[in-house]
Formats: sequence, C-alpha cells, structure tokens
Amino acid sequence: MISAAVEPHVEQFSPEHREPLAADFTPTAKTLGTDPKNKRKVLFVTSEIADLVKTGGLGDVSAALPRAMRHLHDVRVLIPGYPQVLESDNPIHLVGELGGHAALPPCKIGRMDLADGLVIYVLICPELYQREGTPYGANNGRDWPDNHIRFARLGLAAAEIAAGEGMVHWKPDLVHAHDWPAGLSPAYMHWRGLRTPTLFTIHNLAYQGVVSRACCPELAIPEHALQQEGMEFYGKLSFLKAGLAYASHITTVSATYAREITTPSFGCGLDGFLASKAQQGLLSGIPNGIDESWDSASDPHLAHPFSLNDWQGKAANARQVRALFALEPSSGPLFAVVSRLVYQKGLDLTLGVAEYIVRQGGQIAIIGRGEPEEEQAMRELALRHPGQIGVRIGFNETDARRMFAGSDFLLMPSRYEPCGLSQMYAQRFGSLPVARNTGGLADTIENGVTGFLFDESTLESYREALGRAFYVYDKPNLLNAMRCLAMTQPFNWCQAVEPYARLYEELVENARVTPR
Repeated sequence: MISAAVEPHVEQFSPEHREPLAADFTPTAKTLGTDPKNKRKVLFVTSEIADLVKTGGLGDVSAALPRAMRHLHDVRVLIPGYPQVLESDNPIHLVGELGGHAALPPCKIGRMDLADGLVIYVLICPELYQREGTPYGANNGRDWPDNHIRFARLGLAAAEIAAGEGMVHWKPDLVHAHDWPAGLSPAYMHWRGLRTPTLFTIHNLAYQGVVSRACCPELAIPEHALQQEGMEFYGKLSFLKAGLAYASHITTVSATYAREITTPSFGCGLDGFLASKAQQGLLSGIPNGIDESWDSASDPHLAHPFSLNDWQGKAANARQVRALFALEPSSGPLFAVVSRLVYQKGLDLTLGVAEYIVRQGGQIAIIGRGEPEEEQAMRELALRHPGQIGVRIGFNETDARRMFAGSDFLLMPSRYEPCGLSQMYAQRFGSLPVARNTGGLADTIENGVTGFLFDESTLESYREALGRAFYVYDKPNLLNAMRCLAMTQPFNWCQAVEPYARLYEELVENARVTPR
C-alpha cells in the first residue's frame, strides 16, 4: 500500500480521471519555435532522476536531457515509485493500471507534473519500490536480492506503455532506455512484436545486471533469447546485453568511450558484440552536457559567487571549503575529490599520491560515498594527515558545488570514465582537472590548456601530471589563463540535443518505412 505520508499526494485512478491528451502541459508552437505536430513522443526510461532521486551521473542526465529536448520533442520520463519519488512535494495523479506477468506483479502508473512542466510517469508498486535505501540497495550498501524483478517490472511497464496498454492515453513514437535497469525495455518490446523503435544508452558498461538463467520463468524470458545474439552472457543473463541486443540503436556518452568499449581492455566481456554493432553503424557516442545552473556568478549554492577573472571570489570559496573540511589556512593549492568511492574511480591511486601532494604544500578535500572499503581508506587517509586532508562520507549538492568553486584542481584518476560530469563542473567553476586520459575525460579536457591528462593508471604517470599542476600553480598568470579557458568551455546540452534529435527522427522514420 502507499504509505500514509504519500497518500495525500496521490489521487486514485478512475475511468473519469484519465490523463490529459498529449497536447496538454505542452508549450505552444509560438513558445517553442517549432510545429507541435512534428514533435515526436519519446518515453525516457530510467532508474533515477536528479530532481527526485540520484546516485550518480545517470540521475543528472535523466533530469537534464529531457528538458533540453523539450523544444524539439515531447519527452516524458518513466521511473519507479521509490519513497523519494512518492514523498516529494509533487502531486501524483493515477492514470493507469498494468496487470501482472509471470513473477512481475501488477502495478499502477501515476503522472507527476514538475513545476517546469516536465512529465514524470511513476511506476507505483509498493512491494518492489517502497523501501528505505538507494534505488538499487539498502543503506548498508548491499543490492536488493530481487533487483531482477524490480527492474524487469520497469522494462515491462515501458513495453506496455509503448503498446498503448494501461489507459495512460499517451503512446510514444520511440522509447529511450538507459543503462541495465532499463535494459529489458527493448527486449520486452521486441518479444511482443512491437514496431516502436528503441534507443538504448550505455552510461557505464561495467554495471550489467547479470542474473542466473534460472530467472527466466520469473521474468517471462523466451527460450530464443538464451543465445549469444540475445541476452545470454557467459552462461547467465545480462539485462544490459538485452538492451544492446534488441534496441534499434545504441549510444554511449562520449566518442572515445564508444571506441574503447569495442576493445578487450574496456569491453567488459562485450567487446566483440559491441564491435559488431559498431561495424553495422548501430553504435554512436554522444557526449553529455551540463545544465545552465552551473554558473559561478549566479549559483545559489555558493556563499561567494564569482565571475571570470574574479579570483578573490574564488579564494573566498576556498577559505569556506577549508573551514568545512577542518583544513588549516594555506597559500598552497587545494585539490578536490568529488566522486563515488569505488574502484573504477582510481581512488587507490589518489591514496598513493596523497603524501606527495601534502609534501608539496597541497591540501585535499574529499566528498563521496560508495564501497565500504574505499570509505574506510579515505577516513584513514584523513587521520594520517590532520589539517591537510579532510573527508566527508556522503553526498551533499551544496558542499559539492562549493568544492568545485573553491578548489584549484580536481582529482579524477579514473581507470575508465564513460563520460564524466565532474570534470565539466570543475572547469566551469575554474578548477582544473588532473585526470586519466580515457573516455569522456579525454574528450572534455584539453591537456595543458584546461587541465592535465595522464595516460597510465600508475603512480608515476599520475605524479607527473600533478607535477605539471604544481608548476602551473606557481605561475599565477598561466594559472589564471587556464582557468579562464576552462570556465568558457561550451559544456552545455546543445552539443547532445541536436545529435539525439536527429537520431530520434531517423529511428522513427526508419520504423515507419520498414516493412513488417
């Protein structure tokens, strides 16, 4: 049942209380500068959205991209009804019901209209989603054991909406599914014979949603899917591979990562499969962007907003960060780590160079949460360097933004990075990234101009890049010139919107003219 705290925000479904037509809640043609009849209806299927619940970059993209697309297409978001979603201050109107299938329980669909008009479809299924924790697991960091049921239900709901089922009264022209939790969306659509085109976006290939083949009856997976060209993955089943196998087209979030994942070093066991997709022209790399709120002159999170060349304002933010992390006053550089604390992010390398940074007169402020071992290692690092290294386990948007604004350098020694957003946030706020030359980092940092790249995941390679950062810090004119160039990089969503819009149009048109 919906909790008592949620009930005042949810209106019960009835045949008389149906969803408004698609034209409702849609800006006028005059406002958009485009003809509404040419807009495609796009269902954006995701496991998180920053407005309501977020664990990483997927949540940011899920909030920003649909909004950036609105002047071109009618994009609506489908997300599970976690407590964070149901207990938000946004009313939810029940607009549909879906029956159960195999072990996937029945559910309801609610519609939430955010203040700026973005439409969110909420999948309401209390036994699956109303749990304390993250979208993927309990607060102790352990994944929910029934995640295969939880996210198969999300994928099936997307397929049912695409089929016009459930009385939602809005039928998409295209379904855009994101990462493994939405991977079964294209699969269920294919298995049901739907012609609606699908786009599947990889945000991080390492997270694949792998489960036992014994789950097939629970998820109603047909026998013909258990093959190499289907969702079979080394004797098991992969939700992510299902998305790759059955989508009309695949994208990932940077051009370099799109090339990297077709190689054994980055392909996570799927390099051959993805190389085949690339050879068929079915794999593209479209970089993410950042939204307009990342403006150092107007960001309300900052106690000391500042503009280009206002380095006194940036210094004021640095003093605030030092106070927040109990760091001693210093004239040396301030390094920031704003990251999920997981192996991918190369935090062991930062542990290895931390003493070098402190010895050279630098300080480090670290914020994030993740794997318990990584969290403990960060705490112990701070204890070894009191007043020079500070750590806050957890995540707070205001603190993170202040760290980007106050730091001189951002540490991002990722072993791989599909796109990355932190390096873009940092540059916009005049913090120069020191980062591994991989994935989206390679595409968004100009080495020696807007940051510092290093090639190998070794302490020697990392330390060499840090040496260049310390050299620049001691040359104020050079430092400030690099800051200015970093702050004026065109990291906005327009770089992604037009490629996605063209791809949407192409996929819909191809589906229209392709014979059955």
